Amino acid sequence: MAKWGEGDPRWIVEQRADATNVNNWHWTERDVSSWSTEKLKELLQAVVVKNEDGSCEVSEVSSLDGEASINNRKGKLIFFYEWTIKLKWTGTSQNGVKYKGFVEVPNFSDENDIDEIEVKVNLSKDEPDTKLLALMKTDGGMQIRKALGHYVQTLKTEFTQGMILPKANGIENEGIPKAVPKADTQKIVTGVQLPKKVPVGVKIPTCNLNLRESFLTSPEELYRIFVTQELVQGFTHAPAVVEPDKGGKFRLLDGSVAGEFLELIPEQKIVMKWRFKSWPEGHFATITLNFIDTMGETELHVECKGVPVSDEERTREGWQRYYFSGIKNTFGYGARLC
Repeated sequence: MAKWGEGDPRWIVEQRADATNVNNWHWTERDVSSWSTEKLKELLQAVVVKNEDGSCEVSEVSSLDGEASINNRKGKLIFFYEWTIKLKWTGTSQNGVKYKGFVEVPNFSDENDIDEIEVKVNLSKDEPDTKLLALMKTDGGMQIRKALGHYVQTLKTEFTQGMILPKANGIENEGIPKAVPKADTQKIVTGVQLPKKVPVGVKIPTCNLNLRESFLTSPEELYRIFVTQELVQGFTHAPAVVEPDKGGKFRLLDGSVAGEFLELIPEQKIVMKWRFKSWPEGHFATITLNFIDTMGETELHVECKGVPVSDEERTREGWQRYYFSGIKNTFGYGARLC
């Protein structure tokens, strides 16, 4: 063990008065679930829409189930959030008749772009039909998405201050989100500003990932789960399109993941072009799945080539969460890693 002040400079702490996370090398995490709950309530309860038929407003945030966190790894901020949201809304027609209904946002997470968020709007049981339902579905849904976009923008700006600290030499790490000036807050609410995609043709740094997981099933059954549309929808709990042929396309998680099958060898191997929707247009990673029979279990080897460095952890987390855990929890194929 190196003496104080000696050895790898990443571990030297006397150059910072607070001796905290020098050069942003260590993994640090901040749980922002409580803050997120209050922020989402504040933004969603402010939703009001009007037209010639009357007005509608969110009257109550009846349920907020989920979590959110900010992680700093080697100076890179990684945001995780996943929420299921239930709201109540009330409408008042031009002649003063009151109506009640409810809203559900089943999957608000970092995997989806704001314009992909599903917002389900309905009238309460026994309520008569009204044109206000259409108002709430269109304008109300749009304002709810804007409120959620404002939450994401705030999470990535004002609330991240201090997650990336100045380096020991006093130079501030590049890419620190800057606080949104108060004068610009309204602009974000009325027009969500999403991160710009990298233009086509721009070279980006990439990396390779290798994952391995065991499942208590046969290679035949596990292979079938990856190429059968109904089964894919089952373990992702979202609409999907799967064309199980060479050159066939697939879209998962409401379009957040898409790609094309390059090679299909039943029970043995799948090779595919694979991408997150947020990646630069035209950029795909190459994913190879090898199904290995190991005496009553199947060991799945996943090789990922060409993953953007900035999305390394997100890609790893996505495969472990939505594929591995999703398949095991849905079909009961849980097994310990060999």
